[in-house]
Amino acid sequence: MNRMRFEKDLQAARDAAIRAGELALIHRSKGLAPEDKADLSPVTAADRESERLLVTALAGTFPDDGILGEEGASHTGNSGRRWIIDPIDGTREFLRGSSAWCVLVALEAEGEAELGVAHFPAMKTTFWAVRGEGAFRDGERISVSSISSADRAVLCLNGFNNLGKHTFRDRLLPFLSRYWSVRSLGGCLDAVMVAQGQADAWIEPSAQPWDLAALKVISEEAGARFFNFDGGSSIHAGNCVTCVPALEAELRAFVRNG
Repeated sequence: MNRMRFEKDLQAARDAAIRAGELALIHRSKGLAPEDKADLSPVTAADRESERLLVTALAGTFPDDGILGEEGASHTGNSGRRWIIDPIDGTREFLRGSSAWCVLVALEAEGEAELGVAHFPAMKTTFWAVRGEGAFRDGERISVSSISSADRAVLCLNGFNNLGKHTFRDRLLPFLSRYWSVRSLGGCLDAVMVAQGQADAWIEPSAQPWDLAALKVISEEAGARFFNFDGGSSIHAGNCVTCVPALEAELRAFVRNG
């Protein structure tokens, strides 16, 4: 029997994500004192300490690998591999007591995200994927829906408050009106809803590599399409769309023509 690629890496990533999530929950139970970053997004001691835990765990197991983290972790490494981490994706939700936040851990090898973990501590559930091996939720394989038309599809759109800078803003409401339902539950939750067939498209207008690396692998291994507004397929483009294959053409046209 062939062993799964990146088996050791996946186990280490899942274990570290779960531990980081547990630490974040402890912080939340004791009370939080949020600060504003330069971009006015919030950060807490839970974000920083959870990132330190992830860095220590991954660097201890894979000392030659690089690391890139939302809260400043940065190490080049010499293996051609890099861990991309977000200790709390959805800090606003975390602060407000919502369950729609997660710990994201991805492994990039030779410039391509090959492994992704999205652990939702408050929901006690974990998604993961390895390139070419499928996507899973708590050990059960997941896949996108078979929805084939917008009038039966659920579309998730994140960051309504930042859509004004996109030229498709004037076409947005007529476009959304074609869909069966429109939701905005928070980027990481929107993404895994598409991956497990609970929604059919996710438009993310503003994101960093640590927001997208793990979710890209999970989405694609679940059968979703992943692309940027400019037509590329990068975690570094600052935005993305994931969707079921049948909706790809119209969503590409909508965001790119904008």
